Amino acid sequence: MGKSQNHCRLILTSFPFILFLCAFVFLNQVRIDNLLKFGKFMPIQLYNNNSSTTPGLLSSNEGEIRILLGILTLADQYKRRYFLRLIYGTQPRVTGAKIDVKFVFCNLTKEDQKVLIALEIMMYNDIIILNCTENMNKGKTYTYFSSLPTLFDSELTPPYHYVAKADDDTYFRLEALVDSLRPLPRDDLYYGYVIPCPSKDPFNRYMSGMGYFVSWDIVEWIKDSEIPKKHMEGPEDKVFGEWMMEGKRGMNRFNAKWSMYNYPEPRTQCTHELWPETIAVHLLKTQEKWIKTLQFFNVTQNIKPSKLYHI
Repeated sequence: MGKSQNHCRLILTSFPFILFLCAFVFLNQVRIDNLLKFGKFMPIQLYNNNSSTTPGLLSSNEGEIRILLGILTLADQYKRRYFLRLIYGTQPRVTGAKIDVKFVFCNLTKEDQKVLIALEIMMYNDIIILNCTENMNKGKTYTYFSSLPTLFDSELTPPYHYVAKADDDTYFRLEALVDSLRPLPRDDLYYGYVIPCPSKDPFNRYMSGMGYFVSWDIVEWIKDSEIPKKHMEGPEDKVFGEWMMEGKRGMNRFNAKWSMYNYPEPRTQCTHELWPETIAVHLLKTQEKWIKTLQFFNVTQNIKPSKLYHI
């Protein structure tokens, strides 16, 4: 009888623990099932140093400087995009900065574009397709800037501190760019290479279309203001400068001359020799000019030794 009483006591004292285990297993099974169901609808986002973020899923520390480098190009410029991905994807990560490089063009018009560019998006996630007809000086720049507040809706305010409109024949050295932007104001900023070329007064006329930057509050102003909507046609960089003047915006101006300049040849008032303090080189219209520029800055110096190749 003693053994039976001991068994009964063991069962009674163990019963609450057994109930707890059952409840624990059940609850965790529910959680696992829910996670599996959730996973069917939410793709896993993978990020590395060279990846671009998805709109609405910005991954950044609040203390970082956030820059969007929007390169305006054409849908059919496949080779140029692949080349620029090499140029920007192999630059060293800049400490304390988050830089997204995006390629920007208007609506697709060909069947092959819809397939090939869809593959690019799947692979690189670095393309913005604007709702416009492709053009250079008839409103594409306006559509680009005015679309950004809707495209980039994130928990971070602002999603980017600075936004650039850049040409696809301009080479930006990202660390030098960040170093020049870091001490500047993050509101009402208009930054670039002032035109005309001999001038060093940032209020003289406007910033060259090779690549100019504005703070996020100006991007929002472009979206909401009637001034840009009434004046879109004309040389896009000149028109942009006229928006700034008429709207009395961009009062914090920074002329990055001569760290930004045109390629040395052919010589003009807008060119000078390549030098170490460079932020951007413009008018790299040929492969030869790109190669000479990349050689000057020794961009392959960090290539790792390997038995697999010799260069």
